Amino acid sequence: MPVTRMLQQVAGQMLGRLACGCWTAGQPLRFLGTSPRQIPADANFHCASFSGTDQPRVLITGGLGQLGVGLANFLRKRFGKDNVILSDIRKPPDHIFHSGPFIYSDILDYKNLREIVVNNRVTWLFHYSALLSAVGEANVSLARAVNITGLHNILDVAAEHNLRLFVPSTIGAFGPTSPRNPTPDLCVQRPRTIYGVSKVHAELMGEYYHYRYGLDFRCLRYPGIISADSQPGGGTTDYAVQIFHDALKNGKFECNLKPSTRLPMMYIDDCLRATLEVMEAPADSLSMRTYNVNAMSFTPEDLAQEVLKHVPEFQITYNVDSVRQAIADSWPMNFDDSNARKDWGWKHDFDLPELVTTMLNFHGSDTRVAQAN
Repeated sequence: MPVTRMLQQVAGQMLGRLACGCWTAGQPLRFLGTSPRQIPADANFHCASFSGTDQPRVLITGGLGQLGVGLANFLRKRFGKDNVILSDIRKPPDHIFHSGPFIYSDILDYKNLREIVVNNRVTWLFHYSALLSAVGEANVSLARAVNITGLHNILDVAAEHNLRLFVPSTIGAFGPTSPRNPTPDLCVQRPRTIYGVSKVHAELMGEYYHYRYGLDFRCLRYPGIISADSQPGGGTTDYAVQIFHDALKNGKFECNLKPSTRLPMMYIDDCLRATLEVMEAPADSLSMRTYNVNAMSFTPEDLAQEVLKHVPEFQITYNVDSVRQAIADSWPMNFDDSNARKDWGWKHDFDLPELVTTMLNFHGSDTRVAQAN
């Protein structure tokens, strides 16, 4: 084909797309390649915009992990039960299955993901599928598949279908050469776990897709997330997972980190609210695509002293796990989240005293803490 004719055809295709109103000034034009995953460049697109009066159609991947169920309940109160779909590869307990829409979703199966997005008219995607730090180190090949290959599938689906995508990151995205107290949004990131490496990869790929394809990618670096009704998932901050349960059950707890190990933490109510707030923030208010968020920073010793105020007979001992300690020692001691507070008004509600009171007041003997690291 002569070059002139080929250029005329390309220009005609571009003008046809501009005429439908899908592109606005300031958005990068998306040129789709020849990958079998992608829609052909001459396909007919149905152009639709998401207005502020519409309710988003939400999909949560990895929904049976530490935060998915809580996020689904939180978003269903805001957007309606039927607008928030929880998904996982595991069979859910009856109470979760009957609490709202639940479907099977395998992030390593691109075709399955694409069908879910299309059939359910998904507009927002929260991608929580991941192997956490300690578990990831025990099975690097699986962590690489889930945390990296799975992310690529999510990014491609989200870009292809113009979704607003949230991917959580973590304190584990930093390493021993990062400034630790405080750790800013932008600094050296050289993590030494596959979990941390995969999260840095996610941050950079999401930002790349934003600038290259116009993907509305948003990301928060979570500190340790503490919750009264979730189970731990193999993270390094697991010392805080069991302490409340053990304090109430038998009055003593054995910690696997040193008493002086300081890490940033957050109560789950603050975490869920921060996640929704950054997703609802106007795009022009965001100066970056990945933000630190923080609430409090404490050590096992600090936490034990606060528990003692409520449970005077409580005793804590230390049996340090060298693997988890090495990971914790490479992580931030405190997050600088000033950009989140400035750009979209982030403000936490729970400090350490409120956290401990809330956790110890949680009914029943099954009080537990879950974290996202």
